[in-house]
Amino acid sequence: MKINKKTILNIALMLFVLSFFVTPLGHYGKILLNRVFSFSPPVIEVSKREKIMDYDWKLKDANWDFFNFEKSRGRVVFINLWASWKLPSEAELSSVQELYDKFGSKMDFYIITNENRPPVEAFMKKHEFTFPVTYLIIGEKMPIDPSEVPSSYVIDKSGNIVVYKKKIAEWSTEKVYKLLEGLIAE
Repeated sequence: MKINKKTILNIALMLFVLSFFVTPLGHYGKILLNRVFSFSPPVIEVSKREKIMDYDWKLKDANWDFFNFEKSRGRVVFINLWASWKLPSEAELSSVQELYDKFGSKMDFYIITNENRPPVEAFMKKHEFTFPVTYLIIGEKMPIDPSEVPSSYVIDKSGNIVVYKKKIAEWSTEKVYKLLEGLIAE
């Protein structure tokens, strides 16, 4: 039996597609595709911005110590809700790390998960992320919606939500950098 070129190409294509489901290549390929199709988040028009009125919101830090969101009143804040097991979160967090590296000392970062510490710590170590992880307290009142993961918020010094992005976004862009520099300078 003679095998023609078309059959060989079809088999190669099927093996390539199958590799996305059963090999690590597929995992990294999906992350790459998520990154390619993520864009800089849109800025909410000034007249349509909602204001966070209640900063009395409890969270846990990486040491599992409780603290209050009140400490961020009057500061520019970046909030990202994520889960280590969600591929879009994994794809987005590298740009969040770049944002944190550039602005970590100038504003507050809340990279929030509702997971337990061991899987989060393993995930952070594997990806060499250094941003501070914040843990959500299930059932605690919140000024934002924690159900959409991933999602992110940028809040100005007056408590206005300047950016709200459901799903993945590219945070390491000149557009975002200029926005944050302007908000920090206010």
